[in-house]
Amino acid sequence: MADSRRGVALTTLAILFAILALTDILKPLHLEGPTTGLVFFGKRLSGTPDAILGPLLGIVLLIYAAGIWRMRRYAMYLGHAYAIYVTLNLALFSVRNPTPASQSEMIFGIVYLILALALSWGTAILLSRRKIDLR
Repeated sequence: MADSRRGVALTTLAILFAILALTDILKPLHLEGPTTGLVFFGKRLSGTPDAILGPLLGIVLLIYAAGIWRMRRYAMYLGHAYAIYVTLNLALFSVRNPTPASQSEMIFGIVYLILALALSWGTAILLSRRKIDLR
């Protein structure tokens, strides 16, 4: 069960970040479709850059998930760095890409934006609030 110091919220977030890490590691295989690829600083990657950066970011996210799971202090710093990256990535993506063509794409984009920001910043803030419990 969840480490009593970690709690249910951080346990759930660690699992979600591990799943996210696996999806990034598998991005170069295009399991989600032929036009998928890691979005890095607002640009969707393909080819060699996607094959290198997708798994690399996935490994960083696995380290982050392990840090949350094990309640390590480095997870707090990694969490803030990742939240800044997510914020920049989303902002640059919206600047570099056209407005979604359909209403459903726009709704998906808004929901994705809210969840990405809430989960990345929420985790970083939660880890900061639990700083005394981190080893």
